Formats: sequence, structure tokens, C-alpha cells
Amino acid sequence: MADITVKNLFDGIPESLAEEKIDGLLETSAFRVERIVSRGQASPPGYWYDQEEQEWVLLLSGSAGLKFFGQDALTILKPGDSLLIPAHARHRVEWTDPAQDTVWLAFFFSG
Repeated sequence: MADITVKNLFDGIPESLAEEKIDGLLETSAFRVERIVSRGQASPPGYWYDQEEQEWVLLLSGSAGLKFFGQDALTILKPGDSLLIPAHARHRVEWTDPAQDTVWLAFFFSG
């Protein structure tokens, strides 16, 4: 029988977090899953993500403001919110909560 191990998404978050922490959780030829932890981090000024893959994110804790290219309003995420970001949808993280961990679960896939 395969080794069955329970892991907790909130384990292993360092007390000091100078930059965003990205941990690969699962990867196959069809998709990958990452845990991203932010604590006040944002995209660098002028930087826009433009990804080949689609990204579905689920915010588990904290809060974040995302900006999509060509849109004036921020997209605000709070715990339990999910969002599908289509491939090549230019976007950036404007802010994450500096007072607590913003923990994201991100699924990247093609098609």
C-alpha cells in the first residue's frame, strides 16, 4: 500500500517573511498546484503577469487586491474567494495584508 501522509497547508510558514513564499505541492503533466504565502508583498512596480497557463486561485486566509490590465477597479479577495485567471490575462498583485498571512492555493493548467 502507498504511504498516505496528511499534510496541513498552514504548516511550514516562516515567522519572518521578507518575500513571498511559493511551495510546489503537486505537479503532473496536466497541471501544477502551489501554495503561495504573502505578508504585505505585492508585484514590483510596473510588473504585469502574462502567463501561458490558466490559473485558478483560492484565497485561504488574509486578503489581497489584484489589478487586471485595462480595468480601473481592483479585484479584492478575502478568505474563501476563488478566481479563474485566463491565460495571458495581464494582472498584478497590488497589495496583500501586511498584518497577517495571505495564503493562496493556486492551480495552473493549460486549455
